[in-house]
Amino acid sequence: MTLALRYAVRSDVGLLREGNEDSAYAGPRLLAVADGMGGHAAGEVASAVAIATLAGLDDDLPASELQIALSTAVAHANQILHDMVNADPSIGGMGTTLTAMLWSGSKVALCHIGDSRAYVLSDGKFQQITHDHTLVQSLVDDGRISPDEAATHPQRSLLLRALDGTSEAEPDLSIREAYLGDRYLLCSDGLSGVVSEETLHRTLAAVDEPEDAVLQLVELAIRGGGPDNITCIVADVVDSSTVPSAPSHASVMAGAASNGGRPTIRADSPAARAHLLAQTTPQPAIVVDHEDPAPRNAHDEEETEPTRRRWPIVTSLFVLLVAVVIGGLYLGWRYTQDQYYVGIDGGNVAIFRGINQSVAGINLSHVHERTDIPLSGVPSPDSSTIRATVSASSLAAAQTIVNNIRKDYQNCQAGYAAKRQFDVAQARYRTALHNYEKKYGNDKVQRTAKGKIKATPPPKPSGTPPTIPAGCPGPAATGSGSGS
Repeated sequence: MTLALRYAVRSDVGLLREGNEDSAYAGPRLLAVADGMGGHAAGEVASAVAIATLAGLDDDLPASELQIALSTAVAHANQILHDMVNADPSIGGMGTTLTAMLWSGSKVALCHIGDSRAYVLSDGKFQQITHDHTLVQSLVDDGRISPDEAATHPQRSLLLRALDGTSEAEPDLSIREAYLGDRYLLCSDGLSGVVSEETLHRTLAAVDEPEDAVLQLVELAIRGGGPDNITCIVADVVDSSTVPSAPSHASVMAGAASNGGRPTIRADSPAARAHLLAQTTPQPAIVVDHEDPAPRNAHDEEETEPTRRRWPIVTSLFVLLVAVVIGGLYLGWRYTQDQYYVGIDGGNVAIFRGINQSVAGINLSHVHERTDIPLSGVPSPDSSTIRATVSASSLAAAQTIVNNIRKDYQNCQAGYAAKRQFDVAQARYRTALHNYEKKYGNDKVQRTAKGKIKATPPPKPSGTPPTIPAGCPGPAATGSGSGS
């Protein structure tokens, strides 16, 4: 049996919002919903950045790497938002929630921060599998208010955790087992805040097709007043070899992320300027539109002279266009030179300056500092993260990351050294004991006929076997790890 997904996604602006700050992605191995906040372009930028960053995970990953892949992508998205806020502090209030599920066979990693939600309908039982990071949820958890009071609390939308670029991202991460016939719902609070859990359950249980289900769920939120953007994904776990309808294969973006992964914002807004500064790929060319005159008779002096006068205007526009493009490229280059990340060079951990991308065959990064930490000796969680590269906001931050990696590496090496010493002591003890038993026939204290001790067995080494830190790759990894 090969498990796969049949899914549908829908995003609607609702009845009261001017624009859609929600973003969503649905693909064969990745489902994600992000609810932007901050108003006037900034919220949709944040949600689109989160979704666009995670979209690259929609690939065939080993189950053991699902959580670290999600954690790394979320940290990278948060770093991008941090850089954008630094470029334009006026958008410092923007942020986004994120709920994502990454699949590998029957294993699914769940990543969640904020108050978007994930539910599962399995064997007729419907339950929420995420925990809201809101003030009212913390009050419910502490027993200070009831769930019914939370639903109408004036501060029910106040988030305690989100991706905002100003603080470290702290998503909840977990691994679940997926079963044939399970149905998952991911949604923003524009749906869960309006439609009751009982109605969600009833709708998902009654409507067979995911596409029909998302349409009906959005309609229910609209009927409930549609006070916020409404985004939802419905995904069914199916057997790809037996299901009557084929599993979904197309990857779909919805909401603010659907415009080629970039939100549509006013070009003169602070968010737009910050967004453009954060782009590492070339922006679309500016098209200068003007009417060409109709073909003219070469002997018509009255029409030839105005045409000649048009050339200075066209030339000026062209020069302006070139200046804009060159200026954009320079700003983009300057942006890359303020970025650092930790990656691999020649099999060793290294700090790179720039961004891990190339444009027209030109690499936008170079090795700034190469360490003597071999990747083969780094614990597996760190190793997976380094292979995916770890972004840093500054050189000092990159060096802190490397120092943490070095500490983990050295802990592994120290563990192996202690284990070797323990094993050598045990081997010497066994050899000495064997020789003693061979000489005297047993491992007891030997006494003379008068009761005096003439020989004692070798003492057994004290202590227990040293514990090797979790994730260490094996004692074959070498390197002192003392330099940088």
